[in-house]
Amino acid sequence: MTTSEDARETGDADKSTVPQERPAPEDPFDHDVLPAPKGASLSLLRSLLAPRRARVRLAAVLLLLQQAAVQAGPLLVAFAIDRAVPAFRDGDHGPLIAVGAGYLGCALASGGLQFAFIRVSARISQDVLLDLRSRIYRHVQVLSVDFHDRYTSGRLISRTTTDVESLRELLNEGLEELLGIALSVVYIALTLLYLDWGLGGAAVLSFWPLYLLIRSFRRRSARVYRARSTATAAVIVAFTETMNGIRPVQAFRRERANDARFDELNGRHQRINGTAVLEMARYVVGSRLIANTAVAAIVLWGAYRVASGGLELGVLAAAALYLRRLYDPIDRLGMFLNSYQSAAASLEKIAGLLAQRPSVPEPADPRPLPPRPARAPGREVVFDGVRFAYRTGGEVLPRFDLTLPAGQTVAVVGATGAGKSTLAKLLARFYDPTDGRVLLDGVDLRDLATPELRRGVVMVTQEAFLFSGTVAENITIGRPDATRAEVEQAAKAIGAHDFITALPDGYDTDVRKRGGRISAGQRQLVAFARALLADPAVLILDEATSSLDIPGERAVQRAMDTVLRGRTAVVIAHRLSTVEIADRVLVMADGRVVEDGAPGALIAGEGRFATLHQAWRDSLV
Repeated sequence: MTTSEDARETGDADKSTVPQERPAPEDPFDHDVLPAPKGASLSLLRSLLAPRRARVRLAAVLLLLQQAAVQAGPLLVAFAIDRAVPAFRDGDHGPLIAVGAGYLGCALASGGLQFAFIRVSARISQDVLLDLRSRIYRHVQVLSVDFHDRYTSGRLISRTTTDVESLRELLNEGLEELLGIALSVVYIALTLLYLDWGLGGAAVLSFWPLYLLIRSFRRRSARVYRARSTATAAVIVAFTETMNGIRPVQAFRRERANDARFDELNGRHQRINGTAVLEMARYVVGSRLIANTAVAAIVLWGAYRVASGGLELGVLAAAALYLRRLYDPIDRLGMFLNSYQSAAASLEKIAGLLAQRPSVPEPADPRPLPPRPARAPGREVVFDGVRFAYRTGGEVLPRFDLTLPAGQTVAVVGATGAGKSTLAKLLARFYDPTDGRVLLDGVDLRDLATPELRRGVVMVTQEAFLFSGTVAENITIGRPDATRAEVEQAAKAIGAHDFITALPDGYDTDVRKRGGRISAGQRQLVAFARALLADPAVLILDEATSSLDIPGERAVQRAMDTVLRGRTAVVIAHRLSTVEIADRVLVMADGRVVEDGAPGALIAGEGRFATLHQAWRDSLV
């Protein structure tokens, strides 16, 4: 059974089976682009490049020199035609030999400098991408549970794969292209102005219509690539959710409906890609038309001046070569703008993700918990005037006051939507109260540093999540420094040692994805061994036996007797067999405690728990 707050709190793996309440339209998580401060994308890029300033400067110098070597060629051609060839006819071979040697030297220098630039720039781009992926991974782990409940894992996957890949294309190829084009334009324009003011001025003026075309293309393509990034994320989200929920998809024959939904998303992605190609085609055709017209006009004018004696032939030849070099990169500029717009949209989304702050922040001035004697029975828990509401729904706990003495085991029962799981998540500080305080030995949970809180309070959920890796590694998650002997001791105390040693490699057996190699009951025992090894003062069991069969439930209940001993415990229970181990029972309804007492006293009464208990006993007959 799943409470309504559980449905809101369920991760992506459960979204295909649990109805989800849709966020309000103004909820920023309902959109693919998370809100970010103005200029966050540029700030992120600067922070990524800042540690690599020296290599960026070196790359810039190498590119400057490489472009100088490349653009020297037409100047040498002009010198050869106007000076070296006439000198050669007069018997002076030196100028022509010097031109040949200079051309060869420029070619060799250009190749060597480009090789060095590619090596340096590739190192910069790989370091930047490594840093960015690490930042995203670290950041999403720090963000609070409510963020992950509302921002799907498919979108996070898209941020770390598709969007980072867009940046890789820009850094590896696009930036070199842009800088090369910019430098060649500057070099060529200055050289043409040096060779002849008229030709140079005409070439510079011809760039005005190209500038207007580029600006128009950039504006249109920005919208297209932002939409494409969103469409790509939607496809990944649909695929991820289907794969995570493949069992209910097949059990409830959702294949056809999922196919229709995926085809719609895939078709939208295809249409947006088609629009991007069309925009690129418009740009290429327009730029070539302007460039060819400008080259033809300038060369014809130059030829007329040569014929009339106002311009040297070598200067015209060099100008013609330079004009082709000037306009040829314009097509490549369109490709760069494609990469740039795609990367800009991706960087905007990554910056928005990294700008998110945990809704459960670290305390600015953390307080320590009072010292706990070695054999102390847990810690006292107090809910003081607590109110709580999820962002996507109404108030779940209207006002809640409760004191749990140290060492007491409290079972919490109630109908679906009563607020039981919300109570557990507030105690684990997955959320902060809307109002009021949750105290642990008199210290507000908001004043505790996260490591100290996690050492003191541990939660075992209905679905015992195991990571890929060995059984021993999964048990030591709560205490990574534990020895193998301590791991085995915890497993023996729980009753898990026998089944673990029967596995192919014992404690070194790889449990595979989500612990799929072992049964649900065995996964729950491993989770209890993990909790026992962590030795928390407060333990929360959120419906820890609700998904188990009778033999598995009995094995887990025996383990519970061990793991709860000497701790404060909150047991969220739907199966009333779990309640039998409790010192105290709370019956919740509409976010309030409506019954509170020892199990025996409540069973002997005529309240809700007595009715629930009788119904449970009747179901066993």
